[in-house]
Amino acid sequence: MSLSDPIADMLTRIRNAARINKDQVKIKASKICEGIASVLKEEGYIEDYDRIDDGKQGILRVMLKYDQDGRSIIHEIQRTSKPGCRIYASVDKLPRILAGMGIAIVSTSKGVMSDNSCREANVGGEILCTVN
Repeated sequence: MSLSDPIADMLTRIRNAARINKDQVKIKASKICEGIASVLKEEGYIEDYDRIDDGKQGILRVMLKYDQDGRSIIHEIQRTSKPGCRIYASVDKLPRILAGMGIAIVSTSKGVMSDNSCREANVGGEILCTVN
């Protein structure tokens, strides 16, 4: 079965696993999904991730993060730009999620970055998703 939107699949798997307090979730690997996992780890939304070689495409194993009360650090994760409607923004038009308390993950010419990193590097791009 081919997957038409691997990013939406990744976000849905993370969202569902966080709702039922799973320790980890397995996702089909791709460069863009690995970039998103890297940004989530950098910003402190997940514990860690690693790539498992299965002889085919590979699998990303994402370890989710919870606070001391057992609630997920990721409260909400939403896909912004979709295959049918791409959303692009220049560096000065990047959204501020919850007045800076959340992040937007952006695909740029310099790779997948958070909105704060984009402002520092002065680049815009496609807004993949928002996390808070």
